[in-house]
Amino acid sequence: MYYLVLATDAPDSADKREEIGPIHRAYLRHPGNHRVKVHLGGPTLTMQHAQTNGTLLIVEADEMGAVSEFVADDPFAQAGVFQSVEIRPWAWTLGQPDSVTETTY
Repeated sequence: MYYLVLATDAPDSADKREEIGPIHRAYLRHPGNHRVKVHLGGPTLTMQHAQTNGTLLIVEADEMGAVSEFVADDPFAQAGVFQSVEIRPWAWTLGQPDSVTETTY
């Protein structure tokens, strides 16, 4: 099943985001023992496109609990970059690439 992860950054967390960004991205690519696959992701932006203000991920996992654990162990979450995180089940219907039809962890 697919899930949408929408995280909002805490106020004044831009420096932490920049410092930890490479570790966060490496974690998304190689989540260790977490049975979650990140298919898409990137920072959300302010309305003026001037700076980042959060993160959007599309992930695949067997259950929402696995996604919650994965997000809790994200270096951004651990460092307090995220003020809040919302996880929703998501039906990937439009633009689904062929490579996503197989479940790979």
